[in-house]
Amino acid sequence: MPIIIAILLACAAAVWWWIRSNPRDAMGMADDALTVARNAPRKIAFRRQTKEHPVQGIDDPVLASVALGFAMLELDDLPAREERARLHLLTRRIWRLSEEEAEETLSLARWLVAQCGSADAALSRIGRRLQRIDDGSAWPDLQALIAGLGEDGLSPAQADAFQDLHRRLTGPERS
Repeated sequence: MPIIIAILLACAAAVWWWIRSNPRDAMGMADDALTVARNAPRKIAFRRQTKEHPVQGIDDPVLASVALGFAMLELDDLPAREERARLHLLTRRIWRLSEEEAEETLSLARWLVAQCGSADAALSRIGRRLQRIDDGSAWPDLQALIAGLGEDGLSPAQADAFQDLHRRLTGPERS
């Protein structure tokens, strides 16, 4: 226990020293982080409803599609840095987002998947939400995203999830 406290104190001292030596940079970084955190949900059409699951607040098919892509990556295991970078690049390319918009969308998508508890639950819940808010026009972009993520081939679990999403978003039961 004393070792943990000593390590935490050393980290706090390093942060304190950095803030004291670079106050303008530290204040700018804190202000930027606060602004991004405050504006991210508003910028990407997310609204939190009381007593509802956070996924029910998704109003943007792009956010739902990116969250589904992130959940697909998590099906087998936690995504590697290269897979997250590929998801970031594909998000920017497919929906023509700026660096900042793509980063905010990915952050919120990662949080939404975590709120679902597992990748399977996220695919099911977010897939149903996308089906409700979209008229089927999101499927080509989602298909391009998943194809780009699985350029080395999809695992069996990912292929099953892909087929389920395809049936849900393009099938005859869609209203």
